[in-house]
Amino acid sequence: MAIDVASDTVERAETTLFRRPRLTYGFWSWITTADHKKIGLMYGYTAFIFFLAGGIEALLLRIQLAGPDGAFLTAAEYNGLFTTHAVTMIFLFVMPISAAFFNYLLPLMIGARDVAFPRMNAVSFWIFLFGGLFIYSSLIFGTSPPPVGGSLPGGATDASILGSIPNSGWFIYAPNSGATYSPGTAVDYAALGLQILGVASLISAVNFIVTILNMRATGMRLLRMPVFVWMTLVVALLLLFSLPIIAIALFMLTFDRQFGTLFFVAEAGGDPILWQHLFWLFGHPEVYILILPAMGIVSETLPVFSKKPLFGYPAVVFAGAAIAFLGFGVWAHHMFSSGIPTVAQAAFGLSTMTIAIPTGIKIFNWLGTVWGGRVRLTTPMLFSLGFVALFVIGGLSGVTHAVVPSDWQQTDTYYIVAHFHYVLFGGALFGLFAGIYYWFPKVWGRMYNEALGKWHFWLMFIGMNLTFGPMHWLGLQGMVRRTWVYPEEAGLGAGNFVVTVGAFVIAVGVLVFMINWSYSKRRGRVAPNDPWDARTLEWTIPSPTPEYNFAVEPTVTSLDDFWHLKYDEDEEGRAVRKEKADELVDDLIHSNGNPDHEIHLPAPSYFPFIVGFGIMLIAYGIMYHTRPYGIPLLAAGAFLTVGALVAWGSEPLEEVHDEDHGDHGGDLDGEDEDAEPALSEGDV
Repeated sequence: MAIDVASDTVERAETTLFRRPRLTYGFWSWITTADHKKIGLMYGYTAFIFFLAGGIEALLLRIQLAGPDGAFLTAAEYNGLFTTHAVTMIFLFVMPISAAFFNYLLPLMIGARDVAFPRMNAVSFWIFLFGGLFIYSSLIFGTSPPPVGGSLPGGATDASILGSIPNSGWFIYAPNSGATYSPGTAVDYAALGLQILGVASLISAVNFIVTILNMRATGMRLLRMPVFVWMTLVVALLLLFSLPIIAIALFMLTFDRQFGTLFFVAEAGGDPILWQHLFWLFGHPEVYILILPAMGIVSETLPVFSKKPLFGYPAVVFAGAAIAFLGFGVWAHHMFSSGIPTVAQAAFGLSTMTIAIPTGIKIFNWLGTVWGGRVRLTTPMLFSLGFVALFVIGGLSGVTHAVVPSDWQQTDTYYIVAHFHYVLFGGALFGLFAGIYYWFPKVWGRMYNEALGKWHFWLMFIGMNLTFGPMHWLGLQGMVRRTWVYPEEAGLGAGNFVVTVGAFVIAVGVLVFMINWSYSKRRGRVAPNDPWDARTLEWTIPSPTPEYNFAVEPTVTSLDDFWHLKYDEDEEGRAVRKEKADELVDDLIHSNGNPDHEIHLPAPSYFPFIVGFGIMLIAYGIMYHTRPYGIPLLAAGAFLTVGALVAWGSEPLEEVHDEDHGDHGGDLDGEDEDAEPALSEGDV
């Protein structure tokens, strides 16, 4: 018996046998939610809004560089835009959109009803949101006047509104980021904002680690976990060990700027190179924090659309762990031109070559998965294959940076820009879009428009290569990074024009995606129970996902347990679908849509929201501590943060009766229904 997601089966079960009491309903239920799925959606929506902001910034940059001697932007505006574009895409888009996948899917893939600490999960989102708003509030409140001498980095002499945002690059290199060369508050907004974002990421990392290690379904051993869950664990561990390093560096920079210390002031005995070491000790593991989630997604989609198990599952898992481990030993390849000793250059060049080995293992296993399979070129599969192709190009150009003399020539050119974007745009973003399309039916209970999905892919794929492919040649011809103009006699105009055209092709592709998303989640075809013939546990429950996830806690007996429910092996070891596979799937999903016992879920709370807001006020207070309103802001933020934490800790954990309003569904503007009084727990 197939389940129609439009029926009231799931809703009826939710209103009779489980409760998550709500402080309110509608919009405010999202403010107080502790549901990992809603938090995942809020991460996703917020990250996508920042993605649009970062994309608009990139288009403005490309308009300026479309031809020689451009006058569309001033130097200060250009410096501010390329810095904010990079900070936005790295810290406010790719990292949080990965967190959206982690939040929504991790409990589903391991057979859990929520993460280990649901309201800590909510805290991490609100801290992230207010951290992002804090960084962008520099546009309103920030100042960046020209330093002594009359020019900003890059030769700017104006102080327009875009000159009030950080302008020293996403890496915030000292001494450019010091008070002498970057006066005003713009860099302070970046430094304190990144600290706030780091707190959010640390909370999430600990939460995911505890969830994976302690809340897996019965029988799900570590080597029975989906690869995506493994990559979530690896990313969480990378965050746990790398974020304290950048936190130390940002504290030192903030103290230099706000309180007169001299950590990075060379003329007073400080060491600007220390900033580079600390930053890249975080920065290179950060690259793998950005790419490993996409690798996990592709490792889930390729087997499904190739009708084969993942080739070499243990090798893929251990290669991901090896990438994380080796990622901490290659940071100085970003510093070959900084004057580090020759022995160090040789050592880090060798380690850079070494890290290509586990990456190559993954690529080999992905190709082995597709080879000989019954490939279905759906939109998720196209994005997955695009990920592999583009990541290979980016990886090969990256290996050239291990050759120190070559790196010396490339390091400040567009060749590096091309490499970085092939890895993180062609790699991470294509993998993330593969995941968005793959799990779209699970989130919304409807299918996306396949034709629009393929248009989106081809526009993105063509635009990506038009934009970043020519940058390799531009870099080898001498196109310098971080410059807002170039002379006509340099002969770089044609290449830059192609790059700008490619950027607008990408923008059209994103617009197609937005149309597809908006239309399909409301009017798309109702999704079948198992639309992809999938392999993992999240497809054993109704779509869209019930708030309680699993009515019956699953028991796992093998890797790809759901696949083995549907398939047997013949005498030659080939998979053969069981005669009653459809009935088995329908019965399993039906049982998960009809709980036969009470299910208690964690209660919502306003306090996570208040904590995030209070931390933002603390940052404003630190920044403006010399102003009359600085200390009151600091005190108000501390009062709200500490008060909310104390009140949160005093909330009862025992079961309580509470009148609530039901709020089924996954959309931010979903309708609400009345529900009966229920029992609940304060947290799990």
